[in-house]
Amino acid sequence: MNEEASPHIVCPHCHTTNRVKRADFSSAPDCGSCHQPLFAGAPVSLDAASFDKHVGRSHLPVVVDFWAPWCGPCLQMAPAFAQAAKDLEPQVQLAKLDTEAHQAIAGRFGIRSIPTMILFKEGREAARVSGAMNAADIARWVRSVG
Repeated sequence: MNEEASPHIVCPHCHTTNRVKRADFSSAPDCGSCHQPLFAGAPVSLDAASFDKHVGRSHLPVVVDFWAPWCGPCLQMAPAFAQAAKDLEPQVQLAKLDTEAHQAIAGRFGIRSIPTMILFKEGREAARVSGAMNAADIARWVRSVG
């Protein structure tokens, strides 16, 4: 089987890498390790350890919202980002990284303003946008650059 037929999906719960047939995406596959759903319909909260697993190992595009708890626009955008996660899964995984708690990762990607969303493909940055958006605009942006 090739990557297209059975891409790697990183579990949003235990961060284990799973190989899942694309044909099985619509049948709500579970993680082989923790048996939780691989597609939770919600953004994955990342930390320093799980960030590299999701961005580097997943064959799905991963959109990371770089945010901080003191940022008003970030907090306003959070429900829209959550809605976009429901709309875009299972083709794209959405995740959040608290830049206050994980400053080294934010620095690694040169995050200067928040919220900033970066779309990663195969571990590399493919696109970036800064500023709060509504759910439809997030989904439209992801589809246009994904």
